[in-house]
Amino acid sequence: MAEQAIQLGGKKKSIFKDKVMELLPEGGNLNLCLTCGACSSGCPATGLEGMDPRKLLRMAALGMDEELLSTPWSWMCTMCQRCIYVCPMKIDIPQLVFNIRNSWPRETRPKGIMGSCDMALRNDSCSAMGTSPDDFTFVVGDVLEEYREAQPEFAEMEAPIDKQGAEFFLNQNSREPVTEPDEMVPLWKILHLAGVNWTYGSKGWGGENYCMFLADNDAWKHIVQTTANQADELGCKTYLNTE
Repeated sequence: MAEQAIQLGGKKKSIFKDKVMELLPEGGNLNLCLTCGACSSGCPATGLEGMDPRKLLRMAALGMDEELLSTPWSWMCTMCQRCIYVCPMKIDIPQLVFNIRNSWPRETRPKGIMGSCDMALRNDSCSAMGTSPDDFTFVVGDVLEEYREAQPEFAEMEAPIDKQGAEFFLNQNSREPVTEPDEMVPLWKILHLAGVNWTYGSKGWGGENYCMFLADNDAWKHIVQTTANQADELGCKTYLNTE
């Protein structure tokens, strides 16, 4: 009588893993894991909630979708892609994380990230602080005038907004104009001394994109499109992302 292989359970379809494999070239290499642990050793979120990238990938491969939706570890991933960098097979675990996040009902996603995303959608600044284009323009002008007067060696320094034909379109951390406006100045000085032709945009200057981390595709696209459209309208050749 022929022996039968022991079965550990019925095969479960992995919704997350299959979806990512449809999206990415070569299926994101999700079937090539060697379980070497390189991803775990390089991940800043390893150990949080008892999870790491390798465990997350194995759970997806085993079809443990309910368990993946019940662990908050996917929200602790920074999406830094260090796991891809160190992986000998270049497995795209962050894309897996993104699709897990996207499967959470929006109202159950972390309130801090969701609040910052919603703030960025309030106006065309795309600022996670909800700062309007007019307020940003006022703060930049006020700080620039102060430093020109206080430091004569920078009397010719500029911090242009909506400058037509600038080479670089610069973004800005949203918190600095609101809570730490002086922190904007060091970069202005560097750009001034280097003779760089740059500009902010009154629209799309917010440097963060919390909607990406929230895995809200429509909102993420809106913010990127707003920034790209403004850079194109000004004729800028390069988007300089300070974040």
